[in-house]
Amino acid sequence: MALVRVFVMSAVVRGYWLMAWIGLLANVAALPIIGVVAFTNQALQTTNISLAFSLAWPAAIVGIVASAGLLAERRWGVIVAIVALSMALAGSLPYGIVRLVLDKALVVPDSQALGGLSLLMFVVNLLALLYWCRPIHRQGGRL
Repeated sequence: MALVRVFVMSAVVRGYWLMAWIGLLANVAALPIIGVVAFTNQALQTTNISLAFSLAWPAAIVGIVASAGLLAERRWGVIVAIVALSMALAGSLPYGIVRLVLDKALVVPDSQALGGLSLLMFVVNLLALLYWCRPIHRQGGRL
């Protein structure tokens, strides 16, 4: 009976389980990566540490909670996923733009890779946000 239930749910919303698992794995992996970037990069270290503590780590933790809710098939998981992705978007776009501008002005050399990675994460998070904001996730029967 449980196997039939999982098959029916995956047929209703494409990508639900894949996105939930990718979100969980990505957010768990983000925790140590944020620490490495914040504490080893000497350029703009104060900015990196303050962003890590105020926005990046909380967004990753909220993302882990959201993924757990999604995997447990709770309705609140979609809402918390939207909140976590919004938090990540709020930090990644401005940070990426500043890093790229500072690299172009030669104020902080060798920051183009980190700025580009931040902008890439912005695009990935934006696509995930668009996926979770689809109306099908708020419609009746599945959860």
